[in-house]
Amino acid sequence: MLSLIPTRGKPRRGPRIRLAALAASTAIVLAGAAAAQSSPELTKVASFDHQVTGIAVGPDGRVFVTFPRWSEDAPVSVAELKDGKPVPYPNEEWNRWRNALKDKVEAKDHFVCVQTAEFDHAGHIWVLDAGAPALAATVPGAPKLVEVDTKSNQVVRVVRFDDTVAPQGSYLNDVRFSPDDKTAYLTDSGAKGALVVVDIGSGKSRRVLDGYPQTQADPTVTVMYDGKPLRRPDGRGVDFTADGIALSPDGRTLYWQAIKGKTLYAVPTDALAGGVTTAVMPEALADRSIAGKVQTVGDNGPADGLIIRRADGRMYVTSPQDDSVRVRDLGASHSTPTVLLKDARLRWPDTFAEAPDGTLYLTTSHIQDSSYFKEGAPIALPTELWRFKPGAK
Repeated sequence: MLSLIPTRGKPRRGPRIRLAALAASTAIVLAGAAAAQSSPELTKVASFDHQVTGIAVGPDGRVFVTFPRWSEDAPVSVAELKDGKPVPYPNEEWNRWRNALKDKVEAKDHFVCVQTAEFDHAGHIWVLDAGAPALAATVPGAPKLVEVDTKSNQVVRVVRFDDTVAPQGSYLNDVRFSPDDKTAYLTDSGAKGALVVVDIGSGKSRRVLDGYPQTQADPTVTVMYDGKPLRRPDGRGVDFTADGIALSPDGRTLYWQAIKGKTLYAVPTDALAGGVTTAVMPEALADRSIAGKVQTVGDNGPADGLIIRRADGRMYVTSPQDDSVRVRDLGASHSTPTVLLKDARLRWPDTFAEAPDGTLYLTTSHIQDSSYFKEGAPIALPTELWRFKPGAK
């Protein structure tokens, strides 16, 4: 037992100081261990000659990526990675549409401007086609959600969105599926943000929270990059509305936020169910009812991709402003996201996908390096796909 009673005579550097030194040393070791645990190794999976955004990893480990037609007429919209190279998926025909061929190739049966792809729980991949090349006019017949059976590599269903769901100015951005695969939830990051709820069985869809503050860009937020506001050559800043989306593992809570925003919102999914397949109440009343159930989860800062990892139930957030990935503990009240991984190579970390072993895949879309924001930038924008495996909680 250590004695803390002072002794007579000349003071000695005794147990107090040794104990303090030991505590300080232990704190340094623990801090170092925590830092090491919270900084997983970032590994490059592939490099691309074109701007990539979406990433999906199947239950068998197959990897798929998407290339939207933003600054160029990309030669492939959806691809499977084989030996690190993108191969058109499910075939070349679905990838044949081009801006230059829009009068010859029908948009309804081809990929036009694909933002992302996502696997359902049955192992089928669903391709979300925003149908708005260059983030501009929506091509008639183009907005759709395409289901592909990855065993046969055949398209088995197409859910089409009319102009009540994907009006001019819309940009359908991301999608999540309920645990029973009966419902899909989408974000619209276009001129007027919204959520879209899709009944997969009937194919019926409707916009919700259309134009509500919770789905819009936050006018008080300025997206920064390299220490200065990210603006287009004409002075306009980032305007993306509801973008990143995540669904709790039990399917009961939907989360989303705008890129030009800082607030993470959530709503019970049972509040979204009414009115998709039947007109339970007038749409305006239904939206007001939903808005009353929206919860403010907390401040993420400007963010793009969201995912709730199956392996640990935590939310991972891409933070484009500082080349980082953050993590939020959804089980802790009043929690704030902490930086998990920060790397200068993460030029606009964009979209996540989780592999069967818990590895997270992540695209870097280099939006700040594109011709939208940088004069003289190449039309074809080189981008990357990365992976890392977070440690245990």
